[in-house]
Amino acid sequence: MFESTDFVALQDPDVIEGLDHWRTLPIKQQPTWPDPAAAEAASAEIATLPPLVFAGEVDKLRDRLAAAAQGKAFLLQGGDCAETFAGATADSIRDRVKTILQMAVVLTYGASMPVIKMGRMAGQFAKPRSSDFETRGDVTLPAYRGDIVNGYDFTPESRQADPRRLVQGYHTAASTLNLVRAFTQGGFADLRQVHSWNKGFASNPANARYEHLAKEIDRAIRFMDACGADFDELKHVEFYASHEGLLMDYERPMTRIDSRSGQAYDTSGHFIWIGERTRDIDGAHVDFLSRVRNPIGVKLGPTTSVDDMKALVEKLDPNREPGRLTFITRMGAGKIRDELPKLLEAIKCMDANPLWVTDPMHGNGLTTPTGYKTRRFDDVVDEVLGFFEAHREVGTYPGGMHVELTGDDVTECLGGSEHIDEATLATRYESLCDPRLNHMQSLELAFLVAEELGAHPHTAR
Repeated sequence: MFESTDFVALQDPDVIEGLDHWRTLPIKQQPTWPDPAAAEAASAEIATLPPLVFAGEVDKLRDRLAAAAQGKAFLLQGGDCAETFAGATADSIRDRVKTILQMAVVLTYGASMPVIKMGRMAGQFAKPRSSDFETRGDVTLPAYRGDIVNGYDFTPESRQADPRRLVQGYHTAASTLNLVRAFTQGGFADLRQVHSWNKGFASNPANARYEHLAKEIDRAIRFMDACGADFDELKHVEFYASHEGLLMDYERPMTRIDSRSGQAYDTSGHFIWIGERTRDIDGAHVDFLSRVRNPIGVKLGPTTSVDDMKALVEKLDPNREPGRLTFITRMGAGKIRDELPKLLEAIKCMDANPLWVTDPMHGNGLTTPTGYKTRRFDDVVDEVLGFFEAHREVGTYPGGMHVELTGDDVTECLGGSEHIDEATLATRYESLCDPRLNHMQSLELAFLVAEELGAHPHTAR
């Protein structure tokens, strides 16, 4: 582990000038602070606080992602659509971590390959919006942009952007990461505890299937133990934090200079991604994140052209560094088989080797007649299958999965073995933004992906 002294206060003026070039460029999806001076003060305070992640951890993740881009590992990235301050409880964080650990075990055992575990956690507080305002009846207020900007309650007081929330976002992320590190390094994630990860979840078919797999793992471990194997590596897991790099009043002050290399790291998370709405090649977000050492992801929707993709490669990965660039495709189940192969064929003609990850959530949204935003589990599954089919068709590696999920037994996505229907959505619909897979749906998806990887090992080795 690297101490915060790895980041120095004396900073190269040229590096700083580059990090602030984004201020001269067009920028999208930023709040309008009623008191700009207060926002500057909040950012200045954040700049004095310790980093949330360390350069050595970020470098290690880049190596792990490089292996996944070569088909030698698989990335599992999951967590809340939008984290809330109130939701950062020990139970909620533990259950999200448990769900990701369970999914990773299913994938590792079924596909016989390392799984990189990454949470949409400890920073996913800001959300892009399709409109700056929301209207209910005859009342129009600013849109909810995530807890780090304003409140969800539909009142003028709640919806006013409050820069003090920036500082609260930092402290909530810090406490979340502290608990995640305790869970993953302190014995909770020991692979010999696979049965205990199922405790506390409602009994369902996915859990029964997981229990059967856990028994097989137990047998394998007992066999290796009898052979004299050393299980120190089973006692803890690497777990990385990620979020969308959206709010520049937070990301810029969290960016520090590493004393080892003189290079900039965004220490708000290990992995930062650029959303579909903010990936303009000449925009502020792409320019800023092109200048940090973190592995960078970019969401690619169905309208992404080959030229768009090539420009992003040149801007974000000019040195073609293994593990640097991840493309997260969110095409929609009905479009992925047509649109993704074009990009994959084009990338084969370049000297680039990005990691390809599927986001089967964001291209499959719908709204029910009763007003609930939801997704059909069958559409999520179909997009994942289309992602694998496209890679097999072109001969590239399907390297990972990016999923909005929760460890809770919510009813936000239609279908799955629970057969959640439109009438059931209202019983436990808790997301403030987009619908998430619940615990059972998440496990179901993991088993499906494990089967896909295991059935076609040539596409993932």
